[in-house]
Formats: sequence, C-alpha cells, structure tokens
Amino acid sequence: MTAATAVGLAVAWPLIAVVWITVFSKRPNLRETGILLTGGSLFAIVAGVILPEVQAGGRPRMDLLEVLPGLELAFEVEPLGMLFGLVASGLWIVTTFYSIGYMRGHHEENQTRFYICFALAISGALGVAFAANVFTLFVFYEFITLTTYPLVTHAGTEKARKAGRMYLGILMGTSIAFLLLALVWTWLATGTTDFRPGGILAGKVEGTQLMILLALYAFGTGKAALMPFHRWLPAAMVAPTPVSALLHAVAVVKAGVFTVLKVVFYVFGIDLLAFTDASRWLTWVAAFTIIAASCVALGKDNLKARLAYSTISQLSYIVLGAAFATTAGVMGGGMHIVMHAFGKITLFFCAGAIMVGAHKTEVSEMDGLGRRMPLTFGAFLLGSLSVIGLPPMGGSWSKWFLMLGAAEAEQWVMMLVLMASSLLSIGYLMPVVVRGFFRPAPVEDGHGDHGSSGFHEAPLLCVLPPVATALGGIVLFFYAGDIWQLLTGMVP
Repeated sequence: MTAATAVGLAVAWPLIAVVWITVFSKRPNLRETGILLTGGSLFAIVAGVILPEVQAGGRPRMDLLEVLPGLELAFEVEPLGMLFGLVASGLWIVTTFYSIGYMRGHHEENQTRFYICFALAISGALGVAFAANVFTLFVFYEFITLTTYPLVTHAGTEKARKAGRMYLGILMGTSIAFLLLALVWTWLATGTTDFRPGGILAGKVEGTQLMILLALYAFGTGKAALMPFHRWLPAAMVAPTPVSALLHAVAVVKAGVFTVLKVVFYVFGIDLLAFTDASRWLTWVAAFTIIAASCVALGKDNLKARLAYSTISQLSYIVLGAAFATTAGVMGGGMHIVMHAFGKITLFFCAGAIMVGAHKTEVSEMDGLGRRMPLTFGAFLLGSLSVIGLPPMGGSWSKWFLMLGAAEAEQWVMMLVLMASSLLSIGYLMPVVVRGFFRPAPVEDGHGDHGSSGFHEAPLLCVLPPVATALGGIVLFFYAGDIWQLLTGMVP
C-alpha cells in the first residue's frame, strides 16, 4: 500500500466501524470488538504507513475532485496534520475502551447511535488533519459539527436539547458567517486555497484587509472557543463523559485550534504576519480568553464545568502561539495539541470514573474520595500536572516553547500571561486532588458512601484508560524531541 492510498483509506476507515456497529447493534460484545479492531487497524495505517513517509520528507497526496478551478477536494499530509492524525486515531482506541466501561457502568441508552456518531466524528477529524486546502478542511470541519450534534444531545432531555441548539447554532453560525467568507475571500484573492509553506497571501491581501481576513478565520473557527464564541463548550458538558473527552481531546476543539494554527502557517505565513504585525491583536484576544476562562473555572463547583472552562483557557495557548508569528510559537502550539490532548482526556476520564464509581459530580463532594479511588485520583494528579505545565509531564515542554515564542516576538506581557495561567491552573485543579487525598471523608450516612473503608474504584474499563493516558503524559515528556523533530518538517 502506498502512503497516498493510505491517506484516503485512513479517512474512510472509520466508516467500516459504522457498518459493523449497525450490523451487530443487538450484540454489544461483537459491536464493540469490531470498533476496537477498526480503531487499532486505523492507527496502524496512520502510524505504520503514512508517518514514515512524512518523516522522510514526503507529502503523500490524494486528489478526489475539482469543484472549480483552484477549489479542490484533496488530501495532503504535512507534519502538523500528521501529528493531529496520530492524536485522533490513537486516542480513539483508548476512548473506545473507556466508553465501553462508562456506557455500560452508567447504563446509558442509545449506545449504538453513540458509537456510530463517534466513528463518523473520527473520520471527520482525520479529514481535517489531512486536508490539502482550506476548502477540504471546511467540508470536514462542518462534517464534525453535524456528526457530534447527536452526541451532545444524547441524553434526550430538555437541557441536552437546549445545549445542542447552542452547540449547533454557534458552531454553524460562526463557520458560515465568518469561515466560509474567509474561504471565498482567500480563493478570489489568490486563485487557490492550498496550504503552502510560507503562505499564499503575500502580495494578494494587505494592510487592514489582512487583519480582517485573519479575524474571519480566527472567529469563524468557533471550535477554537475564543471568547465571545465559547459558550457552546461548557453547555455541551451535559453530554456523557466519553463525549466530553471526544469534544475536548480527540476531535472537536482540537480541530478548531488545529485549523487556526494551520491557516496561520500555511495560508498567511508567519513571515507576512510578523512583518505586518497583523496578528498582534489576536494575541490580546487569546490572552484575555486564557485569563478570563481560568478565573471562571476557579468558581465552578461542578467538575466537568470546571474542566470545560480550563479547556477554553488551554485552547487559547495554541491560538496565542500562532498569533506570535514565530517559529517557536507555532511549534509550541503544535506540541500543545498533543500534550493538552493527553492531559485533558485524562481529567475527563477521571471525572467520568468518579461519577460512575462514586456518583459524585461536584468538587465540594469529593472529600476523602482519593483514598477510596487512588488510581483515579492519582491519574487526575498526573493529568493536572501536565495541564499546569510541570515536569515530568509533557505539558511542560509545550509551555516552554510557547514562552520561547513569546520571547522571540518580544511580547513580554504574554510571558506573564502564560505564567499567570499556570498559577490559575493550580488554583482550579489541585483542590480536587487535595480534597480527595487530604480532606477527611464525610460521616457515613448509611448508604454506603465514602466514610466506609476499602477501595471502591469504578469499573476497570473506566480506570485503566485514565491511568494509561496519565502515564502517556510522562512518556511524552521524554519523547518530546521526536514530536519537535516531526514538526521541524513544516519549515521548508
């Protein structure tokens, strides 16, 4: 199999899972075995066939359809897309294991629909990752929105339907009003929407128009959750925890910030933005989102809501790295895609495990739980350290390079923003760990609550995935050089 063939096959591969899930919808064990086999083989295609070609300097490409001159549906894999593809395909496997434990342990209904939409969303994420141009990216970006809407409204309650309306309204509204306009403007100005090293806009769009076009891309990418287009994300926390993990780590928000980062590097070009200073305003928007979302997170007692606002803050790290328009900033942003994915998916996995195993959702209710659920809370500690950015967790490296990006851009205030954000992260994450391990458990109320002795973890498939991703954060710390080496291929 050639790498070019593997690219198209990888995007279509999750559809095999869709067929399998449909055929064996009444036989859960066979249904979920097929999903795991499909996920494992997908990762083998991405990591075993496509990755070596990209590492060797190749750009495997597959052209599908020319809609209009300069407007093609095509795939081409470059290093940043390769990294996102590895994250999406790899974390699909671990999230599937977790979903099996959670959906069964929590006795969720409509599990077949859940797994079908999940597989479709992974296909969309790989389409975004491997898009050769803005047009292809836009098509699969919208595909992700539509396929994840049923996941957000999974519970079927009025609250879930209201969250779904907000989810669809904001994401579709921003993409049609802003992102589509940016796509058309780019095509009319340049005759193409291709992603090219160094960008395609130099000499085509200048002055204030360049800033306006960047704003259309930044705010049109609603999945990046820049304020004020962020409310869909905490509202979507009404969905089951595996969906929250999908939204925050695997597909949706990562597709958003990936889009911003890729457009900045391959459409605008960091040299153009640095020379014109056209992205300076975006650093302030990202900085405001980082600090404001962190402050909101401090006041949230519901654990998933706290983590949701943490995600809004952390996503803007990647936007900030792009807005620096420096090599270190873009590389740091690229590294943060994978580092944050492992850290945040760990935290959401733990939140779900706590809900399944202890039926607790509020931070104020978690006193003493860590001594009863040491694996879950231990994983939460490691995930928190990665999000905070402390060694030996991978998140420390991405934050380090983002700081270097700020220094290269001589934006000293942004260095203070990054440091302040890490301190705020300690403020909203570590109380969960402190309450769990060091606060006395409440007096037993006769319902088998947490005053009783002994361990009482969630089902094994709800515990092993967060432990695995937490340990993965440590592995990333020691192999960050390999990620950096892959990303250096972005620079011609």
